[in-house]
Order: sequence, then structure tokens, then C-alpha cells
Amino acid sequence: MQITDTIADMLTRIRNASSAKHETVDIPASNMKKAIAQILVDEGYIKNYQVIEDGKQGILRVALKYNGASKTPVILGIRRVSKPGLRIYSSSEDMPKVMKGIGTAIVSTSKGVMTDKQARKENVGGEVLAFVW
Repeated sequence: MQITDTIADMLTRIRNASSAKHETVDIPASNMKKAIAQILVDEGYIKNYQVIEDGKQGILRVALKYNGASKTPVILGIRRVSKPGLRIYSSSEDMPKVMKGIGTAIVSTSKGVMTDKQARKENVGGEVLAFVW
């Protein structure tokens, strides 16, 4: 089966595994997905990730993070913004704030994939990929 929006597939897999309280989730790897996973680690939404070589494109194994003994997921919501049918771009001045600054927007810029805060600091705009809160 051909997947047209691989980033949306990644976010959906993370959302579903998180709500099902899985420890890890496997995602087909790509450089864009590795960059998104690195941002999720840096912002504290997931524990870590590792790339497993399988002779093809590789597998990204993401270790999910939960709060306390009740095992409530750290990721309360994750949403794809820019889709293949409708790309959403933003300048550094108009960069969206997720949940009034509590969440994080993941942005693909000319300087690489970064958060909305980093994009504002480096004064670059780009394609708004996803919101995480």
C-alpha cells in the first residue's frame, strides 16, 4: 500500500500507540522523520528513538514517554497542519503559537526542521508541519 503523507502516518502511529499505552512504536524511517523525532526528544515529548537497519529504508523505533504511575501520555495531542493537498507556510513574524506557547509547532525551514521558537529566534519562516501539545 502506497502512503501519500508519510509524516501524517508517523504522527498517527505515535498518537495511536500513546493512547494504547505501548512502550515503543515502529515507523518506516526517513531523514525528515528522524528530524521530527529528534525535536520530540529535545522538547521532552518522547524518551528517545533509534534507527534499526533492515536492509531496506530502515525502521525508526520511538520510545514513548508517560507521566507517573497512572501512565498518562506526555503527548496530549499531535496534529498534522500542512498536508500534501494544502501546504501551510508561515513567516517568522506570523509563526503560530500552539496552546498560547505551551505546545510546540514543528516547522520545516531552509535551515532544517526546527521548533517555532527556534524559527522565531533565527528569523526564518517555512512550512508548518505539525502541532504537538
